[in-house]
Amino acid sequence: MTYDFSGFKKGTEATLEWLRKEYSGIRTGRAAPSILDGVLVSAYGSKVPINQVASITLEGAQSLRITPWDKTVSSAIDSAIRESDLGLSVSIDDGGLRVKFPELSSERRIQLQKLAKEKMEEARVRLRSEREKVVTDIDKKEKAGEISEDDKFRIKAELQKLVDATNTQIEEIGEKKEKEINQ
Repeated sequence: MTYDFSGFKKGTEATLEWLRKEYSGIRTGRAAPSILDGVLVSAYGSKVPINQVASITLEGAQSLRITPWDKTVSSAIDSAIRESDLGLSVSIDDGGLRVKFPELSSERRIQLQKLAKEKMEEARVRLRSEREKVVTDIDKKEKAGEISEDDKFRIKAELQKLVDATNTQIEEIGEKKEKEINQ
């Protein structure tokens, strides 16, 4: 008997994607357009992400260039970034806005490492929750007589291999972010 792990795989992929998205929002001293994904600008009567009113490009290792498609929203973008509390400095010029990423202090690096570890642990908790759903389903199927006890142990062993592989991916993502923070 083979077990359908597709629901588990979707759940783990969602967890990995969530972790990547969370990590993209952690500022590391290097310019990254993704840090502005959560910043909403008041433009045209509603709040919209910056990338819907301007183009965002890397200008250097520690700065971004934001070029609004409509120059009238420049001040709104400036305000939104300043109010976002990301610790970025913004200046407006003829070409649009320049966003500078300041160097990280050692205290800030420690805070970011803690935050990264918290996010990684939260991803592990999500993974354990996904595993628990499958284990419960397997036990239920065994009690109902749909699978044998041998099949139950074999399926649980397969599940553990998938969990271990996902944990390895979580570790790799975490190590990559930690290196980024320490640069």
